[in-house]
Amino acid sequence: MGAGWVGLVTAACFAELGHNVFVRDIDEARIGALREGRVPIHEPGLPDLIHRYKDRLRFTLDANEVFAAATIVFVCVGTPATYSGDADLSAISRLLKEIPRLPSPLTLVMKSTVPVGTGTRMRTELDARGLEHVGYVSNPEFLAEGSAVRDFRRPSRIVIGSFDDRHGDIVEALYSSVAAPVRRTDVASAEMIKYASNAFLATKISFINEIANVCEETGADVTVVADGMGLDERIGPHFLQPGLGYGGSCFPKDVAALKQLAGNSGYHFELLNAVVEVNELQKRRVLTKLMWHLGSLRGKRVALLGLAFKPQTNDVREAASLVLASRLIAEGAHVRAWDPVALMEAAPLLDEEVELCSNVMNALDGSDAAVVVTEWPELRQLVFADVRRVMRYPLIVDGRNALDPVAVRAAGFAYEAVGRPQESSTGPASAPSWHQPLVARRDRRPRVTEASDTT
Repeated sequence: MGAGWVGLVTAACFAELGHNVFVRDIDEARIGALREGRVPIHEPGLPDLIHRYKDRLRFTLDANEVFAAATIVFVCVGTPATYSGDADLSAISRLLKEIPRLPSPLTLVMKSTVPVGTGTRMRTELDARGLEHVGYVSNPEFLAEGSAVRDFRRPSRIVIGSFDDRHGDIVEALYSSVAAPVRRTDVASAEMIKYASNAFLATKISFINEIANVCEETGADVTVVADGMGLDERIGPHFLQPGLGYGGSCFPKDVAALKQLAGNSGYHFELLNAVVEVNELQKRRVLTKLMWHLGSLRGKRVALLGLAFKPQTNDVREAASLVLASRLIAEGAHVRAWDPVALMEAAPLLDEEVELCSNVMNALDGSDAAVVVTEWPELRQLVFADVRRVMRYPLIVDGRNALDPVAVRAAGFAYEAVGRPQESSTGPASAPSWHQPLVARRDRRPRVTEASDTT
C-alpha cells in the first residue's frame, strides 16, 4: 500500500525474492506511469528490477483487489510532519477504514515510520471493528535513498515487532533468504528503534558540523579529524562527513516527530533541539562565506550546483538547496541552479526568480560564485580552465567537501570548504587581482552567530 519510494523498492525487492506483489496507490498518474513501465522516482537499480520482474508485479488503484488477493499487506504510505511537529497519520487511518471483513487471516505490516504507540492504537481500532483476525506487525525500513536496493538485499538488521509471535513469524519467513540479523521485539520497541536510529544519525551529522565550524576557527582540518575519529570502533566512520546539514524525507521529519513525542510525553529532549538548530544554521553559513569574498550579494550571480538533498536521488524534500536559494534571493542575488535529475521536482518549490539550467556550464556562465550543494560525481570535473574563464569571479564554496582543495586553488579558483584550512588572509603573492577577496579580509573569518546569520 503506497507506491512511493519505500513502497516501490519494497515491492520490487520482494518480487526479486520470488513473491507475487500487488502495488496499490491512490495517485492515478503514478499508477498509470508504472503500468507503462515508467518509474517515477530516481533510485539506482530500481527500474531494472521492476522491468525484470514485471510479471510478478501488479499496479492497481483498487484496495479491494489487494485485500482479495494478498495475505500480507505492507503499509508504505507517507507520514509527513504536521505544523505541530507530530506525524500525520491520516493516510494510515484511511487505509485501515478500507480493510474489509475477510474470511481468511490477514497480516498488516507497518513499514511507514510512525510514532511510538501507533501500533497499540491501530490494534485497538482493528479490534473495535471486529477485525481481531487481522495481525499487526511493525517492520520499520532502514533504506537509504541512492542505495535502497542494495540496502534491502544486504540490510544491517531486520526488526520485527509484533503483538502475537505467530504474525511475527509470518513476516520473518518473508526474509528467510536475506542474510541479516533479525531482532524480534514488541511493537513499541520496534517503532522506537526507527526513530532512535535516525535521530542518532542526525546527531552525528550535527556534531561533526559543529566540529567543522570549530576547525575553521582554529585551523584544523575536519576531514583529517573525522578520519581519526572514525577509526575508533566505538564511533565508526559513517555519518562523519561535514557539510550543509541533513535533509530528505526521513531525518528532519523523524527528528521533529521524536522531539514532539517526547514533549507530548512530558519530557524535554534538549539534545534534539540543539541538533535541529545546528542543522538550520549550517546552511546559512554559506552566505557568510560568500559575503566574505563578495561583500553585499545584491546583484551578484550565484550558481547552486545540485538541488537534490543527496546524490543518486531526485528527492528535494528538506534539501539545503531550497533554503540557500531562498536566502540568496532575499539578499538580492541572482540565482541559477543545476541538478542532473531533480530539476522537475525542485521547480515548484523554488522561487520563480531562480533560473534552472540543464547543464553546469550554463549555470556558471557569468557567475560570481558557485556553491556545491549536492556532491554529484559530475562535479568532480568542475575544476577546468574553461569553467574559470566563464565565471565572472571564480569562487567555489564547496558545501560538501567534494573537491580537492589543492587542485581547485592550483587551477586559479578562490575556494571555501567546510571545516578545512583556508587560504592565507592575503592570498598568494603572485595571485591575480580577482583571486583576492572583493572585500577587505579580517585576520579571521567573522564568527557566524544566530543574529548575524538571519540578516
